[in-house]
Amino acid sequence: MLKVAVFDGGYGGDFFADWLKEEMPVIEINRVIDWRNAEAILTNPRLARKMAALALNEHIGKVDLVVFANHLITATSLRYFKRKYKTQKFVGFELIKPDRFIKRKVLVLTTKAMSRTICYHNYILQLKTKTRTLCLDDWPALIDDGELSDEDVIKTIETFLEKERFRPEEIVLACSQFQDIKAALAKHFGKKVRIYDSYDRTLRQICKTLRLRGSLKKLK
Repeated sequence: MLKVAVFDGGYGGDFFADWLKEEMPVIEINRVIDWRNAEAILTNPRLARKMAALALNEHIGKVDLVVFANHLITATSLRYFKRKYKTQKFVGFELIKPDRFIKRKVLVLTTKAMSRTICYHNYILQLKTKTRTLCLDDWPALIDDGELSDEDVIKTIETFLEKERFRPEEIVLACSQFQDIKAALAKHFGKKVRIYDSYDRTLRQICKTLRLRGSLKKLK
């Protein structure tokens, strides 16, 4: 059975590991969740890289694939890990580009550290449409502690949108923990606003890297 290590600093990694196990029952998943250094992994790229290397030390070379369920590490350190550990395969959460057939207003929910990366700057330029970035650094910890209510989510976002005089037609979730609020966003904004996360694209990257094809759920 193929082995995949999923790394993150909080429940975002757990959310993805649960979803991945359901979608890919043919693989064995090793959860590498560094709860102790969760804040550093979300806010400091250098420390995030260091913590990831330490946490993954016992897994590198012993698993078929390492998945970074973390946008900041993917943006700032994925290339580093690929160069340093050339025999180990890596993939990570990438920023999703909404379909560009029709230019629609985009709201990106992320963290300050992620929004300050070169990767994010280039991402916004490539969208070529009206965008707004809402950094929510307190939310990942609140989600991990189970203290973020749907009401708080909607109130914070609506206050920001009213101030910006901006109504999104698409929302991009650029923090793995924000998967927990996706249902609340979908309920509030309705079907007219499409919400993007990194799950499906990462799944495709995993299948491509591991050379898996077909309907994986049928392989149970």
